[in-house]
Amino acid sequence: MAVATRLTGMQEKKLQNYFGGKQFTLLYKATVHEFSGDNLLQRCCDQGPTVTVIYGGHYVLGVYIRESYKRDDRVPIVLFAVQENEISECDVGASSPSSFLYQYNRRWDDSGFLLNLEQKKVNMNLDTFKKLGLPQNQPISFEECEVFRCEDLLDERIMKGITRLQDKLLVDVRNYRPRRDLVHQIRILLLGPTGAGKSSFFNSVKSVFRGHVTHQALVGSDTTGVSDKYRTYSIKDPRADSPLPFILCDSMGLGEREKGLCTDDIVYILKGHISDRYQFDSTKAITPGHSNYIDYPLLKDRIHCAAFVFDINSVEYLSRDMMAKIKKIRRELIKCGVAHVILLTHVDSMDLVTRGDLRDIYSCMPVKLKLETVHRELGFALSDILVVSNYTSEWELDPVKDVLILSALRQMLWAADDFLEDLLLEETEIKEKELSSE
Repeated sequence: MAVATRLTGMQEKKLQNYFGGKQFTLLYKATVHEFSGDNLLQRCCDQGPTVTVIYGGHYVLGVYIRESYKRDDRVPIVLFAVQENEISECDVGASSPSSFLYQYNRRWDDSGFLLNLEQKKVNMNLDTFKKLGLPQNQPISFEECEVFRCEDLLDERIMKGITRLQDKLLVDVRNYRPRRDLVHQIRILLLGPTGAGKSSFFNSVKSVFRGHVTHQALVGSDTTGVSDKYRTYSIKDPRADSPLPFILCDSMGLGEREKGLCTDDIVYILKGHISDRYQFDSTKAITPGHSNYIDYPLLKDRIHCAAFVFDINSVEYLSRDMMAKIKKIRRELIKCGVAHVILLTHVDSMDLVTRGDLRDIYSCMPVKLKLETVHRELGFALSDILVVSNYTSEWELDPVKDVLILSALRQMLWAADDFLEDLLLEETEIKEKELSSE
């Protein structure tokens, strides 16, 4: 019979993410394998890094040992506490596992932490209590103790496969050519509420192709946002020293009621009338005669695909006013024949999503539930709802994130191809009608 952990799903995911994307394998459970320090060490030594979890009242205590160990090895140890799904920690340096397991009264070791399995009690010094943010009650009684082996969710073999997919996607996007070469670059318009991640998505795309994290577009999360100008970003491929086959167009954020991007501006953007660096005015739309107004836009100036960008954590809490504004914009997109998708950002910050889930994100149950909510509330096909994790605070690129970003970008380029194909069909039908009327 399988032995089950007492950790809740939320607690387990939080700990897996907190310790760097780990998967847990239960090695020892006191109520099954007896409350015995000898039994714990016998089952857990030479098993790699481990997490010991102690269930005491309203919170969970734990010991994270970063390295594989033997009974008397001195290894780096971190104490932690989980209270209402929030984690605090106390790094106690190097100690031996046997030194904090004891059967009888003994003096403190350097860790300031003593675990008595036989008496089901934990003692900690006052400094450790303070660092963990726990009430200073001595000793702490507990009901259960579990030890898990910690392994990387994405091992070397899996990462090699992810890197190969990343390389393939980079080649696919670099070699992409718009349908029938009607234009040299696809224009993708990013729309969405302030702080949803529009500018961060551009920065993330540029980072992937540059090979390092960049922040060309300013990013903000306050109610007024940062992007108050219409910006068109073309990215140069450093390998070929030529522009990549797409342009990302960043717009002012959609606001509540009359705030944010004026919805009347969107039609002019879609049809190619607005040029780079146009200063938005939320109270009035651009009009012919404005210095940034393009009187006779070409196909290359038009928008070929639009992406509504939302934070996946708050997308189901959009106000009625925002929902109405999005649906109005979507009607204009349909009227203009522009392909459009939804881009959900910040997936890595969802409580029940681990780094390992990112490699098959569309099969992750919490994400699937979000997609179904968006499908139901906004009417988009599930295949038109894309998920990414932008680079916001990281300093190093992550192939797992790169795959999500590149996959979403490739899907937008394919959607733009559908727009161009429909345009060709319309032109063919018009010509056929003209010939038949002669």
